[in-house]
Amino acid sequence: MTQIWKQPVDLAPFEPIIDQTIVGHMGIEFTEFGPDFICATMPVDKRTIQPMGILHGGASVVLAETLGSVASFLALDSDHYSVGLQITANHLKQVRTGKVTGTVRPVHLGRTTHVWDIIIENEAGEPVCVSRLTMAVMPVAAPE
Repeated sequence: MTQIWKQPVDLAPFEPIIDQTIVGHMGIEFTEFGPDFICATMPVDKRTIQPMGILHGGASVVLAETLGSVASFLALDSDHYSVGLQITANHLKQVRTGKVTGTVRPVHLGRTTHVWDIIIENEAGEPVCVSRLTMAVMPVAAPE
């Protein structure tokens, strides 16, 4: 697959900021970058479960949107940015312990929108959530 990233694939400058956001709070960690995908893990623990003791669907959506947003940022040149427009998620299987891993890949990288598919799997490699994220691509405003 052809490399789709237009920005350096380096999140080190963002780490101090990440720690102060929902991404840090929920323990999301980026683990792998390929030419057309990114992976991140999230623990299934007291931060990410719902009262029945299973992974909260909203936590899965946070992981999915985090992956898609970072991917969209990296796939744009520096005179554009993107913002979330729509996200859907289908929750397929319960998870009670361990970690889940999300992988994002592009469906469409257009001039005004990006569409990303995110598959979240349990430690056995079984899909627990599939999500689709649409990002609106916007030009950075020129300084006045």
